[in-house]
Amino acid sequence: MRIIVSGGGTGGHIYPAVTIANQIKEMQPDAEIIFVGTREGLESEIVPRYGYPIEFIEVAGFQRKLSLDTVKSALKLLAGLIDALKLIRRIKPDLVVGTGGYVCGPVLFLAALQGIPTCIQEQNAMPGVTNKILAHFVKKVFLGYQEAEKYLGGSSEKLFTGNPIRKEILEVSRAAAIEKLKLDPTKKTILVSGGSRGARSINDAMVAVEASLAGRSDVQVIHITGETGYEKFIGQVEKNVLMSDNIKVFRYMHDMPLALAATDLAVFRSGAIGLAELMAKGIPSILVPYPYATANHQEHNARAVEGAGAAVVILDKELTGEILLKKIESLLADESRLQKMKDAAKTLGRPEAAEDIARKLLDLLKK
Repeated sequence: MRIIVSGGGTGGHIYPAVTIANQIKEMQPDAEIIFVGTREGLESEIVPRYGYPIEFIEVAGFQRKLSLDTVKSALKLLAGLIDALKLIRRIKPDLVVGTGGYVCGPVLFLAALQGIPTCIQEQNAMPGVTNKILAHFVKKVFLGYQEAEKYLGGSSEKLFTGNPIRKEILEVSRAAAIEKLKLDPTKKTILVSGGSRGARSINDAMVAVEASLAGRSDVQVIHITGETGYEKFIGQVEKNVLMSDNIKVFRYMHDMPLALAATDLAVFRSGAIGLAELMAKGIPSILVPYPYATANHQEHNARAVEGAGAAVVILDKELTGEILLKKIESLLADESRLQKMKDAAKTLGRPEAAEDIARKLLDLLKK
């Protein structure tokens, strides 16, 4: 059994692909899984860490305005189609799975035309342009958000599964996380993160927030600034805040499952996989969507979660330390509302998504 998994560009496309591949291997150990990506995308670094072989093709996304770059992209797409055709003929896959990014286009399109079972997994409430096109050709589309279905045409079967998340996210208990992170079990824990690269607007707002929360006996903060924002943030914060026992500032959190297990309230961007992890753990959140995400998909994600009652949204352009502190204080003071948000998050959570997707993929091969 040979399976091609294609997804690239950002971690938001790659980690779901790896999670699905891992689940397939667990359920079908003899399956041979080959990833397809580009050398420029993060997949060239991430996929080999998980022990999977990866093949590369040339492809680029189109610019929105007609220019020389548009011509270059078209030529790269043609080269990508040729590369993808050669690769499919050489590997002879029984199944092809795409998780988003421009690299999926040529691979999934040509595999579908050759009658090979093909499926895509769309992480966001607002689908990307590649998956909108591919939905017309593949057999199944696995949806991270039910809201995405109305944007996808074609005769492909649309299945709401939720987004696949790492198993280790679910395996850590609160008690173990509190102990390992040296936190106080009697205090509410706020986890603040703008992703691996951080979010400047969130970091800036947290300067005032942490100044107010420092020394509090009822709350503690885990603040992950991101690699690029750490030095600036440390320079902005008063020394007495950093010395406070209830404020912990990290450049990067290597064990995110621990941090999530200890969390009572999160301040996050609204990338699809980060949200899926919050929902699976039943964590209420204050969401600040990244304003420059393609097709504004982060705000669509955030609004879907807010609409279900599991989060409150602050737009990036409206975010200040005063506003964020007011939202945090309001939620911490209202135990009933916090519990309702937690229950809503658990209802949205799909911890079984990876297993569900892998089972449906393997069922395709039995037909």
